[in-house]
Amino acid sequence: MMMTADTDLLVTRQGVRLHVRRVRADDEAELAAFFARVSPEDLRFRFLTSVCTVTQERLAGMIHADDASGESLIAFADDGSILAAAMLAGDRAAKTAEAAIAIRSDMKQQGIGWTLLDHLVAHAKRLGYHTIEAIEDRANRSAITIEREMGFEPHPVEGDPTLVRLTRTIG
Repeated sequence: MMMTADTDLLVTRQGVRLHVRRVRADDEAELAAFFARVSPEDLRFRFLTSVCTVTQERLAGMIHADDASGESLIAFADDGSILAAAMLAGDRAAKTAEAAIAIRSDMKQQGIGWTLLDHLVAHAKRLGYHTIEAIEDRANRSAITIEREMGFEPHPVEGDPTLVRLTRTIG
């Protein structure tokens, strides 16, 4: 992976360096390999459904999500391997953006989720969104804890007691 001008360098509190940029069409094979290193439970948390593998169709959706209301990002290590994938998707009214993050299983507990979520919040604010939210499986305690520490407030998801919607006003 080549670092380019469109790459932001973020550093977690634990010192992990993340080179973050938008997903490009030529990232598909690497993105598929990344998701193969995400645990089945974390895939369920990210996609809110039971998936064993991330399909070509889902990968294509991430790669082509960059439009006025959505953006897929990937975070690389210094060696070029993908450590995490994130998505920011806005509503039609451009008021609320939803954030979703998946982290490679062997890289958890190193501040990557916190750092990427902070990056997504700042990015959503720059884009003019007023609220950012995340829909979480109630069993995803680590994500819920991080989001609450960052000022997100939990709300029930009508019709699905297994999910919680966490929101934060940003603008």
